[in-house]
Amino acid sequence: MFTDDGVVMLQGASAAVGIASVRGKYESRFQILAIFDVCTRECLAAIADTSISGRRVARELTQLLAWRGKPKVIVSDNGTELTSNAIILWTEDTKVGWHYIDPGKPIQNAFSESFNGRLRDEFLNETLFASLAQARVALEEWRRDYNEVRPHSRIGWLAPAVDQPPANWIELR
Repeated sequence: MFTDDGVVMLQGASAAVGIASVRGKYESRFQILAIFDVCTRECLAAIADTSISGRRVARELTQLLAWRGKPKVIVSDNGTELTSNAIILWTEDTKVGWHYIDPGKPIQNAFSESFNGRLRDEFLNETLFASLAQARVALEEWRRDYNEVRPHSRIGWLAPAVDQPPANWIELR
């Protein structure tokens, strides 16, 4: 909703979901499920596992709904985990809107692309993982730093966790 002074007010944040594949030290592979609030720029979850199914994505999103409340819409690409029957059923059960970007149009989910680029450049390319357990611990440390320490220009050079608005209202200028 737009107000007279050009401020955009959204009740309930829009979220974005992305999955990245990573290769470890001994050619072992794992994936990272990243879920973040597009409005506050906060990374709500970063989950590393050898495989992430649609059921796993739905389970993680259900936990986030209990913690943060229901977003108006979730935006994602068209990966098999995100277009699975588990996700379709989850959206029907929770009544959360889901928007898939057009294939080959990553600019439609620009913050997700930007976030994944930072994750890859600042964390994944700089760390050699000996095990999945080590990757999980290091990923959580990076996520906390991203949320609690790092300033973001879009939210007035504050860290996302510091910029939490009251009563689930998000104000963007």
